[in-house]
Amino acid sequence: MTTLLQSASRTLGIAAAALLCAGIAAAPAGAADKVLKIGVLGTMSGPAASWGLVSKYAAEATAQMYNDKGGVRIGDDHYRIQIVAIDDRLDTRFAIPGAERLTRKEGIKYIIGPNVDTTAVAILPILESAGAVNVTYAFWKGLYSPRAVSMVPSFQSGPLISGYEEGNSILGMAASYQVAPLIFKHLIDKHGIKTVGFVARNESDPLNQRNEGVRAAKQLGLQVVSADETYEPGATDFKPVMSAVIKDKPDLIMLSGVAPGDAPLLIKAARELGFKGQLSTATAQDAKLLREGAGTAADGFISVGGGSAPEVRSPYMEEFIQHYTKLAGGWNDEAGTKAYALEMILATLQAAGPKALNDVEEFKKAIPGLAIPNPFLKEKTTLRYVGKSYFGRQRQIGVPIVVKEFRDGDFRTLFTGAIPD
Repeated sequence: MTTLLQSASRTLGIAAAALLCAGIAAAPAGAADKVLKIGVLGTMSGPAASWGLVSKYAAEATAQMYNDKGGVRIGDDHYRIQIVAIDDRLDTRFAIPGAERLTRKEGIKYIIGPNVDTTAVAILPILESAGAVNVTYAFWKGLYSPRAVSMVPSFQSGPLISGYEEGNSILGMAASYQVAPLIFKHLIDKHGIKTVGFVARNESDPLNQRNEGVRAAKQLGLQVVSADETYEPGATDFKPVMSAVIKDKPDLIMLSGVAPGDAPLLIKAARELGFKGQLSTATAQDAKLLREGAGTAADGFISVGGGSAPEVRSPYMEEFIQHYTKLAGGWNDEAGTKAYALEMILATLQAAGPKALNDVEEFKKAIPGLAIPNPFLKEKTTLRYVGKSYFGRQRQIGVPIVVKEFRDGDFRTLFTGAIPD
């Protein structure tokens, strides 16, 4: 992944809670006379379209909720939120000009997305040269950890490390390497699994997730019987790859970094080939696609979901779901996770003050001390930035980890957890 970064460079407190509440409720409708543009850059077409579209609709739903109440208050002014969304097609050839347009043409400083490692790494030079921050859903740790700054003195033939710099990316959800161990532990305890096989799309992001998953499985004592089986992007016949992994007789098949459009086809292929064991992934999925593409074959499939089950929803989450459903034409459980990005951007801007609207360094200064009540859950929990144990700094939104099982055409919550700080 270091090569990806080099290639991309070449290619180009609780007090904040009061601010958040005041920002959404203090002004009468129509009071905002200034505009705050927020970008969304993600995959909105192809087999992974669900990921980017959920980001887009979640941002638009949150923006509507604020705008209906007069906008967001930052300092002494109210701002109407405008979402500018661009489809990167899961391709760096579209992500790079998309990021250029958002930052250079639109003047946007805060972007939600992209969704995977390759596109997130590709836009890093653009973000940092334009002085912009993004809340992304890529899992590569190098995006969020301090990066070495090198220099080459005239009397030296090689670089020296002169210090470390902060990146401008924030992880917006729980990463697969944070979720997979919880899923493995659940299946060991509840289903007695002892062996696991991995299947991944032959691209850097899914392969990285597979490697992290293999490490987690071995640490928990699982025998990894297969970890080399891959399929090419755009594949539609998954029986050959599933046949290869099934022959090793794993108790669990882990679909690493699987796109929502591919998951039903992989699951169906496995079941048609006679696989009776567990199927799982550590990424978010789309219940509608599972129903339509796999039907009852998807029963028992375990994945990550949003904290939006009726029994845990706050009234604010209910309002969010109404707005989202109207915009998207239906509810997607993954939106319960993607709801956090814009909320945290706005809360951090309010805590940082008006200077942060144009200076992301002011925004980053507010990150360590930010703490607000989680607006989406009935239970009183605190929402903050986490990530010290994974990235050496707080560069992750501390969303709840919600693990779900698909059963009878929809998701049901198996258990919840928290991202360690």
